[in-house]
Amino acid sequence: MVRGMNQPEFPPLPSRLRLERPLVVFDLEATGLNKRVDRIVSLALVRYEPVGTAEKIHYLINPTIPIPPEVSELHGITDEDVKDAPTFEEMASVIERHFADADLAGYNVLGYDIQMLTEEFARAGREFSMEGRRVLDAQRIFFRNEPRDLTAALRYYCGQDHTDSHDAMGDVLATIQVLGGQFERYAELPQDMDGLHEYCDPRDPTWVDQTGRLKWSRGEVVFNFGKFQGQSLRETIIEDPNFLTWLLRSDFPPDTKQIVRNAMNGIFPEPPATD
Repeated sequence: MVRGMNQPEFPPLPSRLRLERPLVVFDLEATGLNKRVDRIVSLALVRYEPVGTAEKIHYLINPTIPIPPEVSELHGITDEDVKDAPTFEEMASVIERHFADADLAGYNVLGYDIQMLTEEFARAGREFSMEGRRVLDAQRIFFRNEPRDLTAALRYYCGQDHTDSHDAMGDVLATIQVLGGQFERYAELPQDMDGLHEYCDPRDPTWVDQTGRLKWSRGEVVFNFGKFQGQSLRETIIEDPNFLTWLLRSDFPPDTKQIVRNAMNGIFPEPPATD
């Protein structure tokens, strides 16, 4: 069932912001982070009209593919929650009306939400055109107004000015000082390089390889692209070996090929531990 809410309890827009057309502030939750293959499970938005009225809407959406348990832990939406919800294709015309003639806003909508929404509309046989739309991204404002360069980091963590900026050794020494300040400030930082690598470059926990061509689904390695998307590697070895031969001869990342090659020899990766 569609969960839709039309409630008045939400903050007003900044008084300095003048609207010439509707503004939709929105956010998505999905089955994962891969904008090409993952699916939306929740859409929330507030649509502000130039005349001062606003509408608050939230829908649960059946993604038609399983929600990985580790992803459900993050956003709290399970397969059970969405089993009776409509699919995006069934809701496409309704969702399209919510965004009609509107500019867009959100946090990191330029990097994620707009792209995910565009992909879903395309799968439903509709175009989500950005022609004429303007975008207000709170993340971009944050990053532009709070410097993220080494000079700002040295001043923030160490209280020093970076007098040797753009000098290679000066930057190296400043970085070492910044790391010292960060370890002092953030007690939760891992103490080993494995932990720090994961902290600095977290990977989607459902991915088996580095680029997400292969992913975990209920303890099995499945393909995450193309016409075999969702099909297990184990099943493909038996039923579609020609596809694997093509994959090994094509321009895929070395680690993806090695996982497939090992599987063809009967060696499968161990599924991730679950609590």
